[in-house]
Amino acid sequence: MDTAENNTGFTLDIMRVMQMIPHRYPFLMVDKVINVVPNSSAVGIKNVTVSEPHFQGHFPQRPIMPGVLIIEAMAQTAAVLVVQTLGEHAEGKLVYFMSVENARFRKPVVPGDTLYVHVFKERSRGNVWKFRGEAKVDGVLMAEATYAAMIMDS
Repeated sequence: MDTAENNTGFTLDIMRVMQMIPHRYPFLMVDKVINVVPNSSAVGIKNVTVSEPHFQGHFPQRPIMPGVLIIEAMAQTAAVLVVQTLGEHAEGKLVYFMSVENARFRKPVVPGDTLYVHVFKERSRGNVWKFRGEAKVDGVLMAEATYAAMIMDS
């Protein structure tokens, strides 16, 4: 089971996450962020449920979480890490994708899964940040990517 075994940082609940980033249902892809180590790493948690709107069409007979939404969960977790690192003046700012590289989808994520989204800051320069992300279920790697984002005023 993929839990907070490292427990090197602190936890941000859903209410705090929604103060930090502007995303809302149905596009908020993170339920909680744990093991937050400012300027370094964080783990987003996404509880995948069959009632999410994308499962109506992807796919009704075999619901699978779209890979782009897994990447979005990585980006939102990284955005929380950026805001936590920069402080309250960064809350509510938008974090835009600049690039996604080496995205790999290893296994399908399905309703009932708890997705642990591990993000690691690789570097930052000005308002541009680069991250490596890994999405796991029960400790098994489901998807991974490297991506860059820019924080902007909303």
